[in-house]
Amino acid sequence: MTQIKPNFMPTWRSEFQRLEGAYAPSTMRSYRADVEAFETWCQENRCIPFPASVETVCRFLQDQGAKKAPSTVRRRLYAIRKVHRLLKLTDPTYDEEINLTFRRIRRGKLTRPKQAKGLTRVYLDAFLAAQPDDPWGLRGRAMLSLGYELLARRSELVALTTEDIEFVDDGTARVIIRRSKSDPYGQGRIAFTSVKTTKAVSDWLAWRGPDIKYLFCPIYKSKAVDRNLSTSTVKRLVKSAAAAAGLEPDVVDTFSGHSLRVGAAQDLLCAGYDSVAIMRAGGWKSVSVLTRYLEVAEHNVWA
Repeated sequence: MTQIKPNFMPTWRSEFQRLEGAYAPSTMRSYRADVEAFETWCQENRCIPFPASVETVCRFLQDQGAKKAPSTVRRRLYAIRKVHRLLKLTDPTYDEEINLTFRRIRRGKLTRPKQAKGLTRVYLDAFLAAQPDDPWGLRGRAMLSLGYELLARRSELVALTTEDIEFVDDGTARVIIRRSKSDPYGQGRIAFTSVKTTKAVSDWLAWRGPDIKYLFCPIYKSKAVDRNLSTSTVKRLVKSAAAAAGLEPDVVDTFSGHSLRVGAAQDLLCAGYDSVAIMRAGGWKSVSVLTRYLEVAEHNVWA
C-alpha cells in the first residue's frame, strides 16, 4: 500500500533558516522582530499576512509610520518582501501604491535622525581617568581607548579577537577589523593604535591571561570568562563612564555605544583631515552618514 505524504506548507520561520550565515545575526534578529510585528498586526486587524494584499501592506505601513521612524518602516517592508520571496508567494511590496505610501510616510516625518553625542578627546580623557583600579577598569580603559582610535562600531569592537591585534616593536599595535556593517564579506580594514592605547590593551591582556579567543571578554567573580561581550556592554560602559566623570544625567543620556565612532570622526575633522581620509579611517562607504556626524562637530569644548 502506497503511503501518502502530508502536504507540508513551509512557514516563514522554517524558511528563515536558509538565511543563516548569509546575513549578520543582528539583521536576522531585526527581520524576525519585523515579521512578528506584521503578523501580530494582521491578527489584530483580521488580515491575512501571507500572502498579503497590497491594501494590507499599505495599511500596516501607515500604522507603523505613525509610531516608528521611516528607517524602521522601510526595514519592516523589506522583511515582508523577504518572506514572500522565500515562500514563493506573489510579492505585493513592489506595487506602486506601496511606494507612494512609503513616500508619504517619509515626507510626513520632518524630524532629523537622532544623533549620539560625540565622545571626543576631551570626554575620552575624563572617562579614562574615571575608570576604577580593578579588572573592570582595565577592560574599560582598553575598550574606550581602542574603540576611539579604531573609530569602531560596537559590533566591531566586541568582535575583535586576540589574533586580530599585532604588537609592533615601537610600542604601537596593528589591528585588523575583519568584518563590519559596511563589509559583510570580511575583506577587513587595517588600523594602528597609539602607544598609550597599546599600553592600555597590554595591561588588560596581562590580567586577562592567554587562551581566550576574544580580545574583550566578560568578567565574573574577578575572573575572565572565555566568551565574547554583547554590544550592549559597550553602551553601558560609555554611559557609566560618563556618569563616573561627573556629567549631569541629561548629558549622560545623550551618549551611546556609537559615541566613540562619532567623537573620533569629529576630532579628525577638527584636526584638519578631509572627508575622504575620515571615511577611509572609519570604513565608511557612504558620505551621507559621515556628513551627519561632522556637521555637528564639537571643537573639544566641555559641555
